[in-house]
Amino acid sequence: MGCAEAKVEIKCAWNRTATTRMEDMRMKLLETCRDMVVGELKGIDRIRFHGTLLPIAHSSGVRKFMSRVSLLLKDFKGFVEERTARLVGGCRGRAEELGIERIYLRSCHVDKEALAREVAARNGIVVGPICLLEVVEGCMSPMVCGDGKSRRLELRMTPRKCKYLYHYFNHPEYGFGHVRIQTWLPYHVSICLNGRHWLERQLLARGCGFEKDGNCFTRLDDLALAQELMDAQLRSDWDGLLSSLLLSASPGHAAAIAPAPMDYYWSADETEYATDLMFRSAADLERLWPPLMRHAMLVSDSPSVMRFLGKLHPTGPAANEVVSDCRRRYEGARVKHSVNRNSVKMYNKAGSVLRVETTINDTLPFKSFHAPARNPDKPASWRKMRKGVADLHRRCEVSDQCNTRYADALATVNAKEKLMEAVAPECAPATKDGQRFRPLSPWRSDDYQALKFIAQGEHAVNGFRNRDLRLFLFGEPPEDDEKEARRRSGATTRRIRLLRAHGLLRKVPKTNRYVVTEKGQKLATAVLSASSVDIETLVGLAA
Repeated sequence: MGCAEAKVEIKCAWNRTATTRMEDMRMKLLETCRDMVVGELKGIDRIRFHGTLLPIAHSSGVRKFMSRVSLLLKDFKGFVEERTARLVGGCRGRAEELGIERIYLRSCHVDKEALAREVAARNGIVVGPICLLEVVEGCMSPMVCGDGKSRRLELRMTPRKCKYLYHYFNHPEYGFGHVRIQTWLPYHVSICLNGRHWLERQLLARGCGFEKDGNCFTRLDDLALAQELMDAQLRSDWDGLLSSLLLSASPGHAAAIAPAPMDYYWSADETEYATDLMFRSAADLERLWPPLMRHAMLVSDSPSVMRFLGKLHPTGPAANEVVSDCRRRYEGARVKHSVNRNSVKMYNKAGSVLRVETTINDTLPFKSFHAPARNPDKPASWRKMRKGVADLHRRCEVSDQCNTRYADALATVNAKEKLMEAVAPECAPATKDGQRFRPLSPWRSDDYQALKFIAQGEHAVNGFRNRDLRLFLFGEPPEDDEKEARRRSGATTRRIRLLRAHGLLRKVPKTNRYVVTEKGQKLATAVLSASSVDIETLVGLAA
């Protein structure tokens, strides 16, 4: 078997395995709301691809390119200006050929998508190219500058401005999107698509009925078919798809930018993977939403969000960079937790859809199974996730797991038991392995802090150790005080044994880690939720 064939076989096998894992995951929140939810739809929402000409993406590559085509530094500006003129002329000619409007924007802050939709509505464009927008925006590009010390010209990558072209379309297969072309070296390209708009086109082609509000489906006549089509999007030939969209916007692109042929390297610059729970009525979601939102802000602290996003060791400066906020948007309320350039958020859409969505911009904290890019003959192993489209399926799998973990942490909000039914059994003594343990006192300071710790959701991926709970309960021990450190460690061990005796924790086999049971999550959620409500509200609810 050849090397290329082997790589294709490994990739296909990985995709089948990953697809199976994604299909097998079920949200606890979906199960607890089964009587109120029509179904679940998960898949790519918005995705922004980035095309890079790797040989000229950096200054050293540009210098090699100039050497290869015998281009002097003094002639660099004229050379690039000529290429830019050819590129812009080709795109304008394509717009005239398609009969679409060409609009120059005086500000880069104009809402281009809204403008494109306005143009489409005004001209009655339902399917096909919509318009070409031209605007000057900032970029990083190579420039020839004089060096005062050496008194020689040199090439540097510097911030500057250049013209960008936005080609908006409503593709008959992929739906609404755009191609963004940088008209100055290094000629970066961005392509934005939306998985829900893409699904809409696929459903229309198959005659499947649906109702859609923006990028959100509120009704699907064939939910199984819709999910199958969403899964199939991940198996697309991304290189071919993106290259064809670029070619439709700029037919002479390759010839215009360089005398030597170059291929774009396509990466997923930003991905949004959304899981939608479609409720039977807006009233059901409206009733469930306030406790969900309150609980999300209560238990989703910094380490928890790191765990939801798959970061197993939330320590160091990054742990302090998590931002959680709650905002009211025109579509409804939204709770968002972000760490660095990645985030997980929950919001209600179109009145009856609860959406949990993970956005990934930085792939470095995650892992994918692949061979080294510079040595593909080496065996595949778990390595840092690449931004290239080759790892897009794994990226969506990680996002799906994040959505599920986040929803699982909120699932206990919908528990049907009364507070007394949930708490009373643990207020009695427990027996484990013939040993009797004292009752829990949920609102006593030490027991409450332990319940608060296990309610945080940060242990969903890898559990916790004695040290994690000890630091939460007591903080850092005094330096050089071994006796106090041992006392705290022993007290934490006894606390863990008590929680295990009551069935709130279980030990991970062959490790020193513990995970929270479903019973523990439910009890902790009930206690913390009740503790956050004032007496007047409780009396009103009980009346």
